[in-house]
Amino acid sequence: MKKLVLLLLSFAPMLFAAPADFNSAKKLAQRIYADEAQTFYCGCPLRWVGGKGQVDLAACGYQIRKNGPRANRIEWEHVMPAEQFGSGLTCWQQGGRDQCGDRDQAFKRMEADLFNLKPAIGEVNGDRAHFRFALLPEVAAQHGQCPIRIDFKKKLVEPRTGIRGDIARIYFYMADRYQIPLSMREQQLFLEWQQQDPVDQRELALHQRISQQMGHVNPFVTGNKEWFIGYQAAAASTHQPLIDAIENKTVSPTTQKTAELKSSSQNMQIIGNKNSKKYHLSHCPGFSQVKVENQQVFSSEAHAKDAGYVRAGNCK
Repeated sequence: MKKLVLLLLSFAPMLFAAPADFNSAKKLAQRIYADEAQTFYCGCPLRWVGGKGQVDLAACGYQIRKNGPRANRIEWEHVMPAEQFGSGLTCWQQGGRDQCGDRDQAFKRMEADLFNLKPAIGEVNGDRAHFRFALLPEVAAQHGQCPIRIDFKKKLVEPRTGIRGDIARIYFYMADRYQIPLSMREQQLFLEWQQQDPVDQRELALHQRISQQMGHVNPFVTGNKEWFIGYQAAAASTHQPLIDAIENKTVSPTTQKTAELKSSSQNMQIIGNKNSKKYHLSHCPGFSQVKVENQQVFSSEAHAKDAGYVRAGNCK
């Protein structure tokens, strides 16, 4: 537990350096992805000049489908689209994305979450729209050699194989942190994708930069959490009153740290040890002894057992 506390405290000073809105997030993303050499969906060569991305469409065989000006610029794509994480909010139901962006702080935080942003060819970003992901073997590619497939009638998108695991881990993160429901079909698909496309060094490098800015990690990239069918999203909203208070400067830094640690420990009811394959309940001696890098968090004993873990012998 000592290492866990130190880790949480090391993040605490940076927690509120996270961008407050989408415009701020885009500026930060330009720095985070300053050495990114390819676009997200198409894998086209990408270089950055004066903070703006320039894409070489000819080099990757990209063919403009409809919107030439937009095809020649880089935009910041929400991997989980704004409609999916915003449509359940009252502001969206009353006035759509514009009203949420103007008035709703919860939406602004989700819209500005750097873990959910990727550099994409503008036309592809527009064509993808708010469509959900799927496998579309019967659909032909519409953007030349760019390996994205879009079914405009069914409003579905199939991404290239090399980023499918990245997409899955982003969806799991967004669903878990903001309590956004995923359909059974989405869960099954993303579980397959994350196994087929495991975390690589580039994903880890970008994750490190983003987590330093956001003040927390994507636990589905670090391996501290694993999604499974029936996964219960963490109550990330338990942090929200604290976040609002700190942003309004009504609590002290000491109160901030204490509340963050308390909330984190309350959300972490069962910890599994990846090495021993044993799990510990919060009242058990071993709960505080599992190294951070070996932790696997579960929401119930049943889920721990389904994952092949057994209860530690000293946990009565």
